Amino acid sequence: MTVPPESNLRDAPPADWCGGWWNAAQRKDSPNFGPRPAGSTVDLVVVHSISLPPGEYGGPYIEALFTNRLDHSLHPYFEQLRGLQVSSHFVIRRSGLVQQFVDCDQRAWHAGASVWRGRGNCNDDSIGVELEGLEGDTFEPAQYQALTQLARAIGQRYPVAYVAGHEHIAPGRKKDPGPGFSWDWLKQNLADLPWCFPQDLQK
Repeated sequence: MTVPPESNLRDAPPADWCGGWWNAAQRKDSPNFGPRPAGSTVDLVVVHSISLPPGEYGGPYIEALFTNRLDHSLHPYFEQLRGLQVSSHFVIRRSGLVQQFVDCDQRAWHAGASVWRGRGNCNDDSIGVELEGLEGDTFEPAQYQALTQLARAIGQRYPVAYVAGHEHIAPGRKKDPGPGFSWDWLKQNLADLPWCFPQDLQK
């Protein structure tokens, strides 16, 4: 098991983590990851949304995409994903089920070209969380509850200072999770955490 830099971790990681794997999540290993740069500090959580095909929920296709097992013949939309190698640390299904695809001590491939808090290449020092949903559409109460629980667990292990959407770190290129996601709800329910939310920077 790779031990991350000391600056990445809180002094006493809680027992609900096994290295960078959260024990409360369903583990689904993705091959799409790499090491974080030396000296990086995991201080950002990036919220995304994803559905495959777009607007359809509950199928096996997100997991297949993140594990390079997607059968591109099953839907016309999948053809444009051929050869794509992507991942996220976590996926939160509509039911609230949390799946983990990449060890949080490792660099997942979720952000792409991106900039936030004066730094580029947000994959280097962020944790990516995908909500099963369509950008602009609403999300389920169970997903918000799971995201809150996950965010608190991440905050116990990593020195997170910021949370943002894919739309904030890659404006113009990405639009998720979109206007259907309630940042105000998330901020209110994580009000005791010293995190900077997108609306804090947009005032």
